[in-house]
Amino acid sequence: MPHAVLALGAAAVTAAGCVWYLPALADLRAGADRPVARRTAAAACLSGWATSGIVAVLLLVCEEWWPPSGASLAGAVATVSLRAHAAVQRRRETREAARDWAALGHLRRPRDTGGARHAVAVLIGTGLIAAVTAAALGAVAEREHGRAWWAVASMPSAVVALFLILAVLSGRVLRHHRAGPSGRRR
Repeated sequence: MPHAVLALGAAAVTAAGCVWYLPALADLRAGADRPVARRTAAAACLSGWATSGIVAVLLLVCEEWWPPSGASLAGAVATVSLRAHAAVQRRRETREAARDWAALGHLRRPRDTGGARHAVAVLIGTGLIAAVTAAALGAVAEREHGRAWWAVASMPSAVVALFLILAVLSGRVLRHHRAGPSGRRR
């Protein structure tokens, strides 16, 4: 494949990546207003996208493969090492914040919302699996018994709709169950 085609693709991907590198640039420009781990992660993001742009330029300028390959390897190493450093900093900052809150004596447990979320997720996942199963069985039944195509096509949608309704209702029931007698959450 010619270098120009790869350069065009890399430039298009780099331009489309602005949804990641512009907020990262804003985080870096904010300076001390952002945590150190967030600024390091932003630097990792910027180094990755800058690498993509540099590779696009090198693909246009160089006829050999080694300069763009070397630049992409160096950029990948820099990006991964910065991101790993940001993860270590984030863990350190989280532990420090937990120690600070514990020293203040504010050890309230957060509200448990995991049960409702998990119930809804299980219902939706089960509904999707049931819909795929219904579609497969409907396709086999149509082929063997000549069923109407609209019945086969509407069955998975009806199954998903049923499970979505069940998920919404169970989420409301669980949320209402957690509310106290005054209607306020405990």
